[in-house]
Amino acid sequence: MHPGVWLGVAYVLGSIPAAYIAGKLARGIDLREHGSGNLGATNAYRVLGARIASVVMAFDAAKGAVPVLLFPRLTETAYPDLWAIGYGLAAIVGHVRPVFLLWKGGGKGVATATGVFLGLAWLPTLLSFAVWLAVVFSSGYVSLASLCAAIVLPVALAFTEGVRSPHFMVAVSVSVFVFWSHRANIGRLRTGGEHRFGSKHPEKSPPDTASPAWERGASSPAPPARSDAGSAPS
Repeated sequence: MHPGVWLGVAYVLGSIPAAYIAGKLARGIDLREHGSGNLGATNAYRVLGARIASVVMAFDAAKGAVPVLLFPRLTETAYPDLWAIGYGLAAIVGHVRPVFLLWKGGGKGVATATGVFLGLAWLPTLLSFAVWLAVVFSSGYVSLASLCAAIVLPVALAFTEGVRSPHFMVAVSVSVFVFWSHRANIGRLRTGGEHRFGSKHPEKSPPDTASPAWERGASSPAPPARSDAGSAPS
């Protein structure tokens, strides 16, 4: 089959929003409106629990691994390795900008990218994943662990395959994207406001408009100035 067809299939596969579906099936909620609002395994863990989050993470990783490992075998091309990279990138784009959610509200692509590189270069990816686990359990910050893993992966590829390897160049590009998608997390890490693994995000509640303003902490309007004109001495 033509590679362009499989590119489209990889994108559609990546667009399947596992966290969104899990939220709807498990609790009838839109996960984008709870916790951090991100459709990823970390937010699924905070809102839905560890069991569902593990399924979400495995599915998101499989969305990246399947196109890389399977689709090149079904492609009529003389460059299956290069198309494997293309299929993996298409899956990552689908996860971040899913067509089923009108191209917005996807995840940050870390789990799907992990699946992609497990199919492309499993040993450097396992090393990167080991670093991710170590940082999560030592610091409690999933975002920091993802950033560290994004640094380790291209470095490991540079040692195992060389800097001229297409896998290395793609890993650098994906790492830059991971830092970009975590820019808000980086800001919170710098200010100490980032949530640790297992912590609960406060739910966003609508403003209380039924209570008086003074009970909501709002400033009350100043009382009207008293007029002494009528009591002035004649």
